[in-house]
Amino acid sequence: MSTDFLPFALPCIGDEEINEVVDTLRSGWLTSGPKTRQFELEFAEFIGTSHALALSSCTAGLHLGLEAVGVKAGDKVITSPYTFTASAEVVRYLGADPVFVDICPDTFNLDPKQLAHALENTPNVSAIIPVHIAGQSCDMDAIMALARQYGVKVVEDAAHALPTAYKGKNIGTFGDVTAYSFYVTKPVATGEGGMVVTANEEYAEHMRTMRLHGINRDIFKREGSTLPSWYYEVVAPGYKYNMNDIAAALGIHQLRKAHSLQARREAIALQYDAAFTDLPLQRPFRDSNSSHAWHLYMIQLNLDELNITRDEFIERMKAAGIGTSVHFIPLHIQPYWRDRYGFQPTDFPVALHTFERVVSLPIYPSMTDDDVARVIAATRQILQEAAGQ
Repeated sequence: MSTDFLPFALPCIGDEEINEVVDTLRSGWLTSGPKTRQFELEFAEFIGTSHALALSSCTAGLHLGLEAVGVKAGDKVITSPYTFTASAEVVRYLGADPVFVDICPDTFNLDPKQLAHALENTPNVSAIIPVHIAGQSCDMDAIMALARQYGVKVVEDAAHALPTAYKGKNIGTFGDVTAYSFYVTKPVATGEGGMVVTANEEYAEHMRTMRLHGINRDIFKREGSTLPSWYYEVVAPGYKYNMNDIAAALGIHQLRKAHSLQARREAIALQYDAAFTDLPLQRPFRDSNSSHAWHLYMIQLNLDELNITRDEFIERMKAAGIGTSVHFIPLHIQPYWRDRYGFQPTDFPVALHTFERVVSLPIYPSMTDDDVARVIAATRQILQEAAGQ
């Protein structure tokens, strides 16, 4: 068994991706071009929606999505405090304010009961951002029913959720807009990059214009136009959010492998599940309504049964040559959000309790069975010793 350091995450890049990138480099078209368009078309078909726009990040997708559905200064947007800061910072881009709702203790996703309470008691809510943590779907039936009841839009943060389905339908077919991440650690990785999807033509056109400086002529529509190729009109102060063809070349083949890559991650998750049944920890909850992308395998340590802290467990795993991580430090205890809105740590007790105990273990397709065995052996040894077993 190898004694080299096992990193927390690694992308799974094969010859298909490498050859496609080389083809792109030889083509001379490196920015948004034919590969980007191909990736968008294949992505829309994969999800089962009308429009997919390739972007520089998932953050860009969330920003464009909120703007497209009409979020404006002074509005409120409900989301989870148990997420990366991008889920909330995009709300501030538009001069609106996030309203945090605590999470379910099992799924770590938005708690629909608390969401209902927030919608009932918060004026000027214009949108909800559900975050599909670790690759497990939120309760989309409950969320969409509440959105319809209160007349608010839904912009899904699906950074972890590719491929994820809820009751047999792909994430990306529920909300008004859905954004995905292709960051290097994500299930489908292009290094940096993202995608935003929608079935709404008006939203798609708005996002298409705003993703590239507010120019109202899409680069892919210039061929066949009666206007000169150099002509364009700026109709709004847009952004520089487009994806380049090098990233898209990676994405084309990553997407085609999405289900096989997910199957390997799920196989690793099943090995972990079986090996950890007798340890003082809580394994990830599996919602029977959701097919899990397994972007993360998050355990919660039963600290009252252990003589070490979560942080000490992480350090001991590192000493054993295994990388881990923590997802996430709740936003309400981060300085910006805490100070701007006056949050106390106990304002969202489930998010805080989860954070204090959670550890994400390595789970990526290029892990060998020996790698998985190393993670299992180290986890078992550390926790058994800490529990006095």
